[in-house]
Amino acid sequence: MDLMVSPTLTIPAVELGWRFSRSSGPGGQHVNTSDSRVELLWNIDESLAISEEQRMVLLARLERRLVSGVVTVTAHEQRSQLRNREVALVKLGVLVAAALAPPPASRRPTKPSRGSKRRHQAAKQQRSTTKQLRKRPPSD
Repeated sequence: MDLMVSPTLTIPAVELGWRFSRSSGPGGQHVNTSDSRVELLWNIDESLAISEEQRMVLLARLERRLVSGVVTVTAHEQRSQLRNREVALVKLGVLVAAALAPPPASRRPTKPSRGSKRRHQAAKQQRSTTKQLRKRPPSD
């Protein structure tokens, strides 16, 4: 099944590799015989689905997750291998879409307004007055 990352990017199923192993956690008598843990692998270096610019962006932004240009996503939350495969596909789609998203606009620094400074000082004065009233009155 092809993975649709965005309306303009679809990763063909032939580029995706699967590995299965036994998952930890609950499962009853069936748990020691089924390979429900799923690893989904995608080789970014050799992919034909992405442009050269997208490849450079993905390699740069996902470099900590890559091993020889291959990104791996695991899923073992569900008891069923089929459901774990679906979860892994979603995880990879979200990961690639986030890596290809444009960076957020940089923050433009601003100064606090005169009114906010005044309110801040008033709140500090009120707090100071409240604390002063808690003191014992001076004994003469």
